[in-house]
Amino acid sequence: MSAVPGARTRAPDGPAQWHRVLTLLADISLFIGTRAAWSQAAAHHLVLAGVISVCYASILVTGVLALTVRRTRSLARLDLVVLLTAVVLAGCAWALNHTGGDEAVLTAQAARELGAGHPVYERPWPWLFHAKGVALTATMDGGYDLTYGYPPLAPLLTAPLLWLGGGGAPATAAATAALVLGTVALWRLLPPPWRSAATMVCLGFGFLPGYARQGYPAIIALALLMPVVVRWPRLGARGRLGAAGIARAACLGAACAAQQLPWFVAPFLLVGIHAVRRGELGGRAAAGVVLRIVGTAALTWLLISAYFLVREPGPWLRGIVLPLTQGAVPHGQGLVGVSLYFTHGGDRLDWYGRASALLAAGLLAVFTLFVRRLGPAATVLPWCAFYLATRSQDGYYLMMTPLWLASAVTAPLPEFAHAWQPRPRPLTGPRRRAVLAGTVAALLAPAPVCAVVAASGRPPLRMDVTAARYLSARALSGVTLRVANTGDTALTPHYMLTSGYGMGRYWSPARGATTIPAHSTATVELRAPNGRFPLPARPGARLRLRAFTGDPQTLSTRDLRGTDPALRPPSG
Repeated sequence: MSAVPGARTRAPDGPAQWHRVLTLLADISLFIGTRAAWSQAAAHHLVLAGVISVCYASILVTGVLALTVRRTRSLARLDLVVLLTAVVLAGCAWALNHTGGDEAVLTAQAARELGAGHPVYERPWPWLFHAKGVALTATMDGGYDLTYGYPPLAPLLTAPLLWLGGGGAPATAAATAALVLGTVALWRLLPPPWRSAATMVCLGFGFLPGYARQGYPAIIALALLMPVVVRWPRLGARGRLGAAGIARAACLGAACAAQQLPWFVAPFLLVGIHAVRRGELGGRAAAGVVLRIVGTAALTWLLISAYFLVREPGPWLRGIVLPLTQGAVPHGQGLVGVSLYFTHGGDRLDWYGRASALLAAGLLAVFTLFVRRLGPAATVLPWCAFYLATRSQDGYYLMMTPLWLASAVTAPLPEFAHAWQPRPRPLTGPRRRAVLAGTVAALLAPAPVCAVVAASGRPPLRMDVTAARYLSARALSGVTLRVANTGDTALTPHYMLTSGYGMGRYWSPARGATTIPAHSTATVELRAPNGRFPLPARPGARLRLRAFTGDPQTLSTRDLRGTDPALRPPSG
């Protein structure tokens, strides 16, 4: 017997300690959000509360057994128990909260219109946004996006579930079912010791089930991408796709027909597959493999979209690219926060979009040059570009994290050891390291330069509140502003008042100039949305007066306090 403590960490046929820890971590992750679900169920749905209590018991017993079982097969069975417990908890959470948000109600309404034989795209449905919890997406030109702006697969999958009721419930059911099926598929495709990681990332932390319960079409796209990403460098190995390869290529096309995020990761996967196959088979055979994958994916995409392509080609095309062209107001956790919260706005917001596009293109080019090193990061690199976008919400990163796991486990660096990397003559000389470094800098530098230009912009409008009209001591009905345009361009601003980090509804103009010439001042009278704007209850809470313009895209912000003279409520 060894005298060194810990020298013997497992029995000859027992599981590795890291496998035990991974199972335990997945088991622990199921606690996240479970108490809130149980509390809600205990008040109104006792049967669900009982089911959740049984899940608590399952979590506890599994935690004990994960640390004590002696056989690898037994631990593998516990991995299955953790998965089943996570699925049950996801189902309970959906049963308790399935109305969804704006994504869900739009998708469900699109499914209803589809079932009734009506057009789906470029059809505004303003009544959907009166429901509680359904957010509006404001645009820089003073309007709102009230239409469906995604590819058509989500409504097609939602249509058979319309019997579940009104609101967004059918869409949230479709997204939750897709997430569960995608999780099961990923769990099954991963090597057995890593399966609990799939449970943890997809269902355990709670954020992906939360997005599914909001009805995000991106969850459906994620589920379809999971079988594509598992062992993706081996797709088309030896020049043959086979039935499994054709099915995976079809899943890629279906994912692109569900939501726009797969459009960004697909080029990285295709470039990586071409590089690996070219290193194995040569240029012509590798190109043939990639063309067959692209052809199968494109055919699948076209079959899913065929009805809309024939019936409403123009609205369909404009609808599926709407998130890229709608000009939504800035929002998110990326670099745009500099203009949103720190510099009081900017007159160069368009440059954020340019920076994002340039970074995406630069990363793809660098990935092509260094695929042997960057290959495993193909599922992570595309989302870096969103950090510089005007809409840089964390959901763009979070919703695709299971793909990071699939690539990390099944597409490690050795898979790319012999991948082809383009090396033009200038990159192969005696100073190739310096030339390569300069090439990388040249490819990536334009993006941060544009980002600096965007973040260093100044707000073009200077705003002062000169009067406020109150409905009560805690509610405004309107305000009067003195607005000075300090820029060289005439601007047509649209105003909103917010009390948090997010955006609200625009205030409608009651009197005054709508367009303010360059280097001039105007007085503007505004009415609150629906005639009433509740003020924060906390004394001294910060209010933000924001003014957006659509062409050019600018933002001007004025921080207000409840103690400002113009905002003092009437006495008595």
